[in-house]
Amino acid sequence: MDRLQTVRVRGRFVNPAVRHDRPEADLRDFLRWRRERVKPPRTFHVPRAEPPARLGPPPARGVRATWAGHSSVVLQVDGRTYLTDPVWSERVGGVVRRRTAPGVPWEALPRIDALLLSHNHYDHLDAGTLARIPKDTPAFVPTGVGAWLRRRGWTRVVERAWWESWELAGHRVTCVPAQHFSGRTLWDRDRTLWCGWVVQGSGGSSAWFAGDTGYFRGFREIGEAFPGLDLALLPAGAYEPRWFMGPVHVAPDEAAQAFVDAGARALLPIHWGTFQLADEPLDAPPGALRAWWKEKGLDADRLLLPALGETVDVTP
Repeated sequence: MDRLQTVRVRGRFVNPAVRHDRPEADLRDFLRWRRERVKPPRTFHVPRAEPPARLGPPPARGVRATWAGHSSVVLQVDGRTYLTDPVWSERVGGVVRRRTAPGVPWEALPRIDALLLSHNHYDHLDAGTLARIPKDTPAFVPTGVGAWLRRRGWTRVVERAWWESWELAGHRVTCVPAQHFSGRTLWDRDRTLWCGWVVQGSGGSSAWFAGDTGYFRGFREIGEAFPGLDLALLPAGAYEPRWFMGPVHVAPDEAAQAFVDAGARALLPIHWGTFQLADEPLDAPPGALRAWWKEKGLDADRLLLPALGETVDVTP
């Protein structure tokens, strides 16, 4: 079977593993969800580490990750520091408020060598946060998102479709498939691409940032293309109800299965504990992941559940 490829139909990007005659969810589905919505509990507990005064430099060899909240991770690979989908704002889209403060204070961030941006949804592409980052920082974005950055003065934008790569100071950064959608208004649905990113370091270490995605065969393809991934950053939140969220957001058991499909060494779940975007409790994913892990008999050391602001190392 051929690899999944970037596909456009009538000017819009589509998920090649699903039907193309209408989007995965449309306005009718959204309104039904709002009518039927089960309000999640107001109380929750997301563990938090003592905020670092300053994150250290990246290891010369190996992978280090510090979860700042939602999909924002300070990802350090073989001497370079990447920042994934940075969101430090109190609200996204001016509507959804943050429920937990960032685990890493802004002033504690180290020098950022490059950004990894997965798609243009407000909880992943945040104008307020990006305005605080030097505009000559290399920014890796999926096809179509580059124009948004260039209009705001960004000068080193690398735009890629699925399976396309770029060399950065001895590292190889590759855009990989995800199953999701895009849009910032009612009129630009799926006009830009969505993706994940694989970073292969100069010392042989590697990490996969999956972005935002539903469960699909692309996970196995990514593992086949990049055998021996050291760390997988996979979303595990915003998944209920399944009839609405299922095509575009993995549930915890699907995130764990995606990790197994890809054959990575360690899983660090993201996209939970920060914004109440769906109907499950904000702190539900870790418990569900632990239960699945135990049921499947996997090595407990391969499931990383750091507190907000805690740094974990995956040595080569």
